[in-house]
Amino acid sequence: MTKIRVAHLSGDQATIQNTPPLVTSAKARTRHKLPPLPEERFDALRPQRLAAPAKVYVEQFSAHPLEADSAELYGPPDGYLSTSGVFNRERKDASDKAVYEIEMQPEDGLYPLPYMARQKDGSAWEDDTVSPLSNVARQPFYPDGSRSFEEIDRLSIGIDGHASLVSSIAEMDYYRVAPPGGYTKGVPASERTDVGAGDILPEERGRNFFPYRPFHLWASPPRPVLAKITNDVQAIMASGSYDGAIWTQNSSAVEETSYWMNLLIDTQRPIVCNSAQRPQGQISNDGPINIVDSLNYIRSRIWADAGGMNRVGVVAIQDRQIFAAREVTKVDARAGGYIASGGHGGILGQFTHANIVSLQYLPAYKHTYLSEVNMTRLPESVMAVRLAAQGLETFDLVLKDKAGQLLENAVPSVAIVKDGTYCGEDFGDDHAIEEDLQFLLAHKLRTGRLVGVVAEGMNPYGKLTSDVRTAILTQAIFSGVPVVRVGRGNPEGFSDLDPIFISGSNLNSIKARLLLMAALMKFGCLPKASDPANPTGAEIAATEKSVAAYQEIFNTH
Repeated sequence: MTKIRVAHLSGDQATIQNTPPLVTSAKARTRHKLPPLPEERFDALRPQRLAAPAKVYVEQFSAHPLEADSAELYGPPDGYLSTSGVFNRERKDASDKAVYEIEMQPEDGLYPLPYMARQKDGSAWEDDTVSPLSNVARQPFYPDGSRSFEEIDRLSIGIDGHASLVSSIAEMDYYRVAPPGGYTKGVPASERTDVGAGDILPEERGRNFFPYRPFHLWASPPRPVLAKITNDVQAIMASGSYDGAIWTQNSSAVEETSYWMNLLIDTQRPIVCNSAQRPQGQISNDGPINIVDSLNYIRSRIWADAGGMNRVGVVAIQDRQIFAAREVTKVDARAGGYIASGGHGGILGQFTHANIVSLQYLPAYKHTYLSEVNMTRLPESVMAVRLAAQGLETFDLVLKDKAGQLLENAVPSVAIVKDGTYCGEDFGDDHAIEEDLQFLLAHKLRTGRLVGVVAEGMNPYGKLTSDVRTAILTQAIFSGVPVVRVGRGNPEGFSDLDPIFISGSNLNSIKARLLLMAALMKFGCLPKASDPANPTGAEIAATEKSVAAYQEIFNTH
């Protein structure tokens, strides 16, 4: 089959681009007289590159315990190795060992070898850091996906016994969208795509790259990074250079970003999202099969309709299952730890043990190029509301720059408020007993951004148990802040419709937050009442009309 061209999009904290700590091998410890590894019979072999050609001799029939049982099926060895290590083409003595002669070249690629490096002071590496909990540390995450894909291509073995599981399918380009590893001493010119070749710009953890190891140096991307992700992915997909793209990210966040791209990215080509529950090279790591399945999914064109356009939107491929971005949800840190939330489908297809990919269902909700809230359909500016010194005021918030790029401040600030039984602080209806909620709303309104709230209430109805909290959120609505109600946990039913509260359908609070953020950029704030505590009939009607437009988005996305 013709090879496809695929863009790999590197996301934050991606375990799929992470490795176990590089621990100094027993061979290095013996050579340098360092304390031995306790109770370890074998070195952990790590993929590394040869600096020069090397010749090795491999014992015949050592690849499988029963090879020798079928010796009559095999051709002769390359020669024989004497007990003194001399290689001859012919057997010289009965003790000579039949061997294969292998010429290993640097250009062959990575080989699993003992890790010989030590620390600067001569001590052994035991972890990512120079000492426990030190801030001086190496990075375990790769700066982009190229090394991960090379290791899969070179070292992973398919069901048919062959390697090259990536390069036999696709030609890859690698983009550092919100990567988990970074160049703290300056980005090599060869790695940069956004500045001149001579520029060297040091990268900062928590601003340019986002790892979760070492665990005490963890960094997660803040709200503004979502604008960069949106702009980068939209530009890459709009370039027309790719048959599809693969996004990799940490296993907890991939459910959010996949849905965001499903809503915002205007593309007719497939985007597949992957994560891993175990780092690259760790025992039973699950990342490689997810990536290879994604490449096969893109190449299969099973996603395409009769006109060649993507009919399923963004998907997540995990553990041989194809999840719709709207429903995919992580529930446990193990292989198979994903479900389709919402209780009504969400697993669209699967891969068989023979690598046959099939779709059983298609999403009914709008996505990507059909989405009413994608980048192309978002306006250049919308009305927003803020709390100023003189009180609430509306203002025009610019969403895009002159080049059509989403501005960082355009990404809305949406809070999730969780409610459960016995949440009311006291008897009565005194708003002062809910100062925390009052403070949250006031803080959001002072940010000068689009603001919204997702209220997670009873399951599945979305109702709040506290009349006071309901009244405070009602006043927020008439202050211009849209509020979505959803059921708690994993709601399988649909939250109740209400004239002024948006029903979050069967979305959980995490997914409802993303859809509200997108809808805010489509419609802007709700109408602001002159007195939010006592809106007039006309103001109530205006709010209900605006909420209805939001509700239509929630009913169809």
